[in-house]
Amino acid sequence: MARITAVIDIGSNSARMVVFERTSRFGFHLLKEIKSKVRISEGAYENGGALQQEAMDRAVNAMEGFLSIANGYSARKILCVATSAVRDAPNKSDFLARVKRQTGISIKVIDGPKEAHYGAVAALNMLKIEDAITVDIGGGSTEMALIKNGKIEDLISLNLGTVRLKELVFDKNLPLDEAIKFVRKELERVPSHFKSQTVIGIGGTNRALSNAIMSISDYPVDTLHGFEFSLDEYSGFIDSLISSKVGKLKNFGIKPERYDVIREGALIIRSVIDEVGASKMIASGVGVREGVFLSDLLRNQNNKFPKNFSPSLRSLLDRFGSNEYATKQLTQSAKMLFAAMKNVHKLDDKELQYLSHAAKLLNIGIYLNFYSHRYHSHYMVLNNLDYGFTHIDKLVIASIVKYHGKKFSGLDADCFYNMLKPHEERIKWLSIILSVAEALTVDKSGAKLEISYEKECIEIKSDKKMYLAGEKLKLLLKGSGLNFRITTI
Repeated sequence: MARITAVIDIGSNSARMVVFERTSRFGFHLLKEIKSKVRISEGAYENGGALQQEAMDRAVNAMEGFLSIANGYSARKILCVATSAVRDAPNKSDFLARVKRQTGISIKVIDGPKEAHYGAVAALNMLKIEDAITVDIGGGSTEMALIKNGKIEDLISLNLGTVRLKELVFDKNLPLDEAIKFVRKELERVPSHFKSQTVIGIGGTNRALSNAIMSISDYPVDTLHGFEFSLDEYSGFIDSLISSKVGKLKNFGIKPERYDVIREGALIIRSVIDEVGASKMIASGVGVREGVFLSDLLRNQNNKFPKNFSPSLRSLLDRFGSNEYATKQLTQSAKMLFAAMKNVHKLDDKELQYLSHAAKLLNIGIYLNFYSHRYHSHYMVLNNLDYGFTHIDKLVIASIVKYHGKKFSGLDADCFYNMLKPHEERIKWLSIILSVAEALTVDKSGAKLEISYEKECIEIKSDKKMYLAGEKLKLLLKGSGLNFRITTI
């Protein structure tokens, strides 16, 4: 697969492009994301689905711009798909030929189930989920995928989109009841086994809705991907949004560029939620574009990363990991300390996973500057460890990194305090374990260690002298209530 790949998604409302750079076999990161509100479906639904000339002109102009950007990043592969508006258009062949002629880009028109599949592949690999229903609301259609036990079980595409609903119902100033009937009629096609407590919100409408809820609730984590909220708690908010006048939408925290279709989208997602019986929604920052990329990347892996693999973690280590041997030593020592202390401090396998991730990412901040590198590492984890982790996962791992290397005296009174408070004890002990492990590997000698723990004393047996480690541990554990003893064997 190419080192740099561009993926273009021509939706009914917007055309978007992402540019990814591979850092290793499965590691990658985002280089560029851009969208153009081409509204290729504008006027189509009132004209038998035919793409209108002005809309096609906008799309072609956007594609020429996307091509220039992809070339600027030296992308060796450009993957381009088109969804609802193009696949439904009787004149789609004219549009496809024009794009090919003017840009050289071949557009693959995908059907509804394939679109749903791509969204599900992205969600399954990039979110921490086992059972859910993905709901991707576009301008012309809504795609849904049923995920059970970490596998895609079923797919469906509905002729239900924000632009379609706007042009056929809202623009005609019909009563809201008519829009509700229109939506419910199409939802009758949803199979009865599409039931789940969790809905994964994909697409611009769901992102706008989740961003608005994050804003009104003063949510402290500035990351949309993986944001979770209770549908019961915010059902009233969604209902009020649906019935609002356009001039009042700013009161809901909706961005102006979404005013024209947000009510239609909110009605669709509200109706889908009722249909599938969901109680929780998780916002997905990934969708069809990422699904196309991952299907290419993982084409020999059954469209799934290896078990327990995190592309975000791998990419951070690929780009900023400075000493693989030292990192391995540190991680192994931390795991040995964890095994010795777990029963006393009631730590479990989830904490071990947190500790292992924190040990691997501990020193990535050195890439920016050695001094205060723990704070650089903390920031980089907080702002990069997105795919495959919940927001709490990310906060806890970043905090272990942040508080290691010094006496833990409680959580900082920052914006994350309330989210982290229930996890304070685990952060305390895991940061202490990581600090001790760092001290034990300070000289990078690769000493063979035996570690035990009893009555607040860490017993360390080593096949090498550990003078520097002893110095560091004296300072680190002073006043902590913990003692240590190092024996050379």
